[in-house]
Amino acid sequence: MFVPVEWLKQYVDIDGLDMDTLRDNMIMSGSNIETVEDLGERINKIVVGKILEIENHPDAKKLVVTQVDVGEEVLQIVTGAENIKVGQYIPVILNGGRLPDGTKIKSGKLRGVLSNGMMCSGEELGIADKVLPIHQAKDGIYILDQAYPLGTDIKEILGLNDHIIEFEITPNRPDCLSILGMARETSATFNIPLKAPQINVQEEVDMIADYAAIDIEDNELCNRYVARVIKDVEIKPSPQWMQNRLMKAGMRPINNIVDITNYVMLELGQPLHAFDLSTLEGNKIIVKRAKDRETFTTLDEVERKLDSSMLMIADSEKYVAIAGVMGGLNSEVTKETKTILLEAASFSANSVRATSKKLGLRSEASARFEKGIDPNIAIMAANRACQLIEELEVGKIVGGVMDLYPNRADEKVIEIRPKRMNDLLGTSLSNEEMIGILKRLEMKVIPKEDKFMVNVPTFRLDITQEIDFVEEIARIYGFNNLGMTLPKGNSQGAKTNGQIIEEITKINLNASGLNEIQTYSFISPKTFDMLCIPEDSFMRNVVKLINPLGEENSIMRTTLMGNMLEVLGRNYNRNVECAKAFEIGNTFIPKSIPVEALPIEKKVLTLGMYGKEIDFYGLKGVVQKLFEKLGIEGYEYIPEKNHKSFHPGRCASIVYGNHTLGVIGEVHPDVLENHDIDTRIYVGELDFNILLQITRLDKFYQELPKYPAITRDIAVVVKDEIYVKQIEDIARENGEKILESVKLFDVYKGKQIEEGYKSVAYSLVYRAKDRTLTDEEVTKVHENIVKVLEEKLGGSLRE
Repeated sequence: MFVPVEWLKQYVDIDGLDMDTLRDNMIMSGSNIETVEDLGERINKIVVGKILEIENHPDAKKLVVTQVDVGEEVLQIVTGAENIKVGQYIPVILNGGRLPDGTKIKSGKLRGVLSNGMMCSGEELGIADKVLPIHQAKDGIYILDQAYPLGTDIKEILGLNDHIIEFEITPNRPDCLSILGMARETSATFNIPLKAPQINVQEEVDMIADYAAIDIEDNELCNRYVARVIKDVEIKPSPQWMQNRLMKAGMRPINNIVDITNYVMLELGQPLHAFDLSTLEGNKIIVKRAKDRETFTTLDEVERKLDSSMLMIADSEKYVAIAGVMGGLNSEVTKETKTILLEAASFSANSVRATSKKLGLRSEASARFEKGIDPNIAIMAANRACQLIEELEVGKIVGGVMDLYPNRADEKVIEIRPKRMNDLLGTSLSNEEMIGILKRLEMKVIPKEDKFMVNVPTFRLDITQEIDFVEEIARIYGFNNLGMTLPKGNSQGAKTNGQIIEEITKINLNASGLNEIQTYSFISPKTFDMLCIPEDSFMRNVVKLINPLGEENSIMRTTLMGNMLEVLGRNYNRNVECAKAFEIGNTFIPKSIPVEALPIEKKVLTLGMYGKEIDFYGLKGVVQKLFEKLGIEGYEYIPEKNHKSFHPGRCASIVYGNHTLGVIGEVHPDVLENHDIDTRIYVGELDFNILLQITRLDKFYQELPKYPAITRDIAVVVKDEIYVKQIEDIARENGEKILESVKLFDVYKGKQIEEGYKSVAYSLVYRAKDRTLTDEEVTKVHENIVKVLEEKLGGSLRE
């Protein structure tokens, strides 16, 4: 779960804590943290601008020349964006500014016209496509929602002066799948009071009974159903602050009503759903099971096959939602919606889990319901959504609440023995200290002789018996404060999962012809200059030794690339014609400068090679073979032009989701010259810690295809700068589930091809899993792929 720290601060006062302290203490209290990202760390000189004029470029049809007011001056900016208009407020990066990916922008001429700065798209601001607001053009300039003071730092407007903490929430702690849940954990960890949200709703004179009725037919699968009605609804984009929080938490803004339901779900952990009341026949909601072999079309426009185990939400005539999973297309909120019925319900975790699995359909709501949700927060969540609707002035709240709660969930009272707790933990905590810890966890404690009667909040579904309190007391007291003792008894040693993966890696690289090397962890400060690493790079933040053996070994390394080049250079200068090597070793990243604590030890895999028949693709092949052995899939190569140690245009970053696994490429000629090497060398450096986390050694069986394939070859003429990945992505995106594989078999440049262009040939294999394809089906898809290639890449079929 992604938790923006700015949002977290709304519920617990942690302004006085630095990120290292917050991260380390949360980890020690049992909250597993995957990553901490500083959103604005690499952004510089991006401000709010207003478009004053737009004119056609004199020498380029696809470009326009704009005049943009950025507060202190009006800039002339040339752009190819098609979604801009006069009067819009947009993000503008000034001359000398820096984008999140490290790209620096300088003034220059585009087709002969001066462009002083650049308008920014969502992607350039570091906003992923999957969370880009639905009203923003995917490939266009990011349009701000309203007028802001010109020249204001964009980090303030888009909330980029923030850190995002990615927590790994275990299945037994569904209460932590919310901002409020993590605020509770933070409050308990640092013993800082929790600031619970204050919810007040101003209701209209109308009463909800005049608008809707609720009926629960299956009390076992639906424990509670809360409904509120909002009238005079105005559908429009939500305000920028709400969009910012949703995007930082990993959700795409849709419109104000949908965004409010998602916002409350992230904030409180209770999924909500809004129905267009005008689409509900009889203005009634009925919670009941489906019948076998019925069908229902969900919001994603997919028709689902139902059975009698699935719980549904229906009106008087039809189904309108799959309970706890997804709403129906027939009752979605649209621009024409004027009255909505807001649902906050409690559904059986087992039922939602089984339904989601059968349908192959998971949503943010089902991910929470299937782990279990406290039914007592339903009314709070419904009222919180109503409060936000009022504050945003996009609807009026109808008086009254419909709340059907047939099986009330009450707090559990569990008896625990303080002596038993101390015996198991090896501590000597007093009763007062133990009570204090339990109260920090929002538990009520009544001492009774040598026992405690503890009232457990209903949101703590994981605490059911006395032994569960051992971990709770230990983690808040501090695992690091527990005494250390050696285990007793006979035990047998075994390799850890990390050691097994490391061994597999070494065996695979040896099989690829690479020799393992081991180098010193101490390097020379000159290493960074020899690698042409910029002065402001984080890699120059190093741990310096107090008593080094000499200047050449006076600091701890933050990269293994210098060590690898030193070894390869030594071999080359001793007339070794071909060398291939790898090393798995630690780098040492200081937590702060000056160094006041032990550095972070990050394990890195470095590869290096040179020789007559070795090129970039040879190194890439070694990496791909290793990833295949480790079961790593779904990664991609992104051209990297800003790494000063590598040759521009012959370097690529390896990206896996939001993580950069590393970089591979040809070493820059200046770096080679610094190492007295006059042959091409290819080096890769991978984050081995991330590789350990994403390795999948399990093998999965896949049955052989039952139906024949149809193969079509295609040769497309495109510009030299077009990457084959762009062609392959378009083919796969438009394959309509019958395109099985796309295989490149030829790239040709010659007399028959215009200069500046190339012919790229592919073999496309089509196959369906459930039937034999016809030529007509394949031809339709194949021709559509060709059409999209022509439209998006300007490609043409080679005659």
